[in-house]
Amino acid sequence: MQDLRVLLLQSMLQWEDGQANRNRFAGMLAGKQGTTDLVVLPEMFTTGFSMRSRELAESMDGPTVAWMREQARTLDAALYGSAIISEGGHCFNRGLFVEPGGQVTCYDKRHLFRFAEETSHFRAGTERVVVNWRGWRLLLQICFDLRFPVFARNRGDYDAILYVANWPEARVYAWNQLLIARAIENQSYVVGVNRVGMDGKGIHYSGGSALVSPKGEVTAVLPDQGMASGVLGRAPLEDFRAKFPVAMEADRFTLE
Repeated sequence: MQDLRVLLLQSMLQWEDGQANRNRFAGMLAGKQGTTDLVVLPEMFTTGFSMRSRELAESMDGPTVAWMREQARTLDAALYGSAIISEGGHCFNRGLFVEPGGQVTCYDKRHLFRFAEETSHFRAGTERVVVNWRGWRLLLQICFDLRFPVFARNRGDYDAILYVANWPEARVYAWNQLLIARAIENQSYVVGVNRVGMDGKGIHYSGGSALVSPKGEVTAVLPDQGMASGVLGRAPLEDFRAKFPVAMEADRFTLE
């Protein structure tokens, strides 16, 4: 199995301005064709963490999914980020994993952030989603999911976790520690992508996007706006799991 090249994009977000944000990320990705296998964007990368879900929601045929398909095709890489999507009369904070051929795998955020009233404006997802991409099994997660280890528990079904977030500076210590914890306890790579800057509600974000190895080593980190690249190595992952098979003693449980 091949290694997986990953590109983390950490940026300011123009408040509730989808076109401006798509243009910003398009500029960051210009010239990156053929240099990566996976691009990871922040949570709600077109709007910021807005609760105006009804006004800002797009359909799956809307401009953001179309933009992601175009970028994936141009880059010959998959993209993962979340956006406000309306479907079946409900709004979702939806993770969108888009492949170069146009295929879209969706993950609806399960753990909504009640403290910002996300539970009042979005419907929570129910399904745990693992997508297969270029020989890698990737668990799709969004922001607040990071605090819930049972939902992310490795059942031998994934190799890396992707977290996209709008995680405020006030709680960035928890972000940093929990990314490492999820990697160690699941013997998997963890990719966490946050945003920077101030949002429309006056909340500040200091980034801290990171790539963490299965041993808990932070191999790439972004303290400010920009990009970081890294590689998920297949051989080191398989070697570590074989020599130190902690999952053999894992507790069995059923997730409801």
